[in-house]
Amino acid sequence: MLSYWEKQSLLQYDYIIVGSGIVGLSAAISIKDRAPQSRVMVLEREVLPTGASTKNAGFACVGSLTEILADMQTMPVEAVLNLVSLRMSGLQLLRKRLGDNAIGYRENGSFELISSREEWALAQLKEVNDILGALIGGSQPAFVRADEYLVPFGFERRFVKALVRNNFEGELHTGKMMRTLIDAAIGKGVEIKTGCPVSHIEDFHTTVNVIVPHHTLKEDIAFSARKVLVCTNAFARQLLPGEEVTPGRGQVLITEPVNDLPFKGVFHMEEGYYYFRELDGRVLLGGGRQLDFAGETSTDFLFNDRIQHELEVLLGTVILPGRHINIADRWTGIMAFGANKQPIVKAHTKNVLMGVRMGGMGVAIGSAIGDKLAVMALEN
Repeated sequence: MLSYWEKQSLLQYDYIIVGSGIVGLSAAISIKDRAPQSRVMVLEREVLPTGASTKNAGFACVGSLTEILADMQTMPVEAVLNLVSLRMSGLQLLRKRLGDNAIGYRENGSFELISSREEWALAQLKEVNDILGALIGGSQPAFVRADEYLVPFGFERRFVKALVRNNFEGELHTGKMMRTLIDAAIGKGVEIKTGCPVSHIEDFHTTVNVIVPHHTLKEDIAFSARKVLVCTNAFARQLLPGEEVTPGRGQVLITEPVNDLPFKGVFHMEEGYYYFRELDGRVLLGGGRQLDFAGETSTDFLFNDRIQHELEVLLGTVILPGRHINIADRWTGIMAFGANKQPIVKAHTKNVLMGVRMGGMGVAIGSAIGDKLAVMALEN
């Protein structure tokens, strides 16, 4: 029951992007930067981006010491360096595009808590610095011991044996980043339509149809475009069956403001499986997926009671030992993983491209992946 006017003027685009998270909006902006006259539309199935882009902890990170060492055990060194380089270039593009003030970017310090189980990694610190040296550049090594902060930060010394400072990481405000990214896309003429769940995509080789159910009219709307970019990360298999994308749910909590909080900055633990930071005088703490990989391989936005409990235990015994801390809020986000940490950036069909599987590093690599997708879309 669409009108003549709607069919003539409101359904045709040059590029349609599915997913309004960091990757999708970055791809839209990059297309408009290179082809300002093109018609670009972003479709988001919910009122707000729902996966991980608005749910993350706001770490502008490229990898902790133990995480990089773990990667070197499963990937060639060159592949690890390529990942670190991608994360660095993605963060540089994000900061250049949006501006540090607009996204609340700060460098209050990035540290990894080393327990007795990770002390072996300290002996590898120089080797990792040597490997990363050419990539990082500058006068500072990537990682340095920072044990002088153990006492002032107040962590439980029976657990935390050492601190390693990361000299090329920062933090940002996720909400401000997404607000600024949305504003930047709209400012360039990108159309963003929310509440538009895509049911399927049809590539007819000369054009692509993107089908969205219209619940009021009780019929499907077929938008058309020359190219369609799928940027739905953990939810990619719902539209592109067969792709190797495994969802990974992340549990997060945030405290009430803490009096005399002794630390600032961002912190990693256990190869990055736990992470916490100071935020507006509060502690934001997340992770624990390794406690229940099977249960957290899910796209359901549900709390895992065991992991949420373990986060509270970690908060009260290691991070702020002996203090009673009130929890203000909790949430979950859905990330995407695979057999390795490489994102998937490729053509699914001739005219349907995909940029998914951010491996929990969407803040770092999302802008770069979006830009790569834009280049691919414009080249063909």
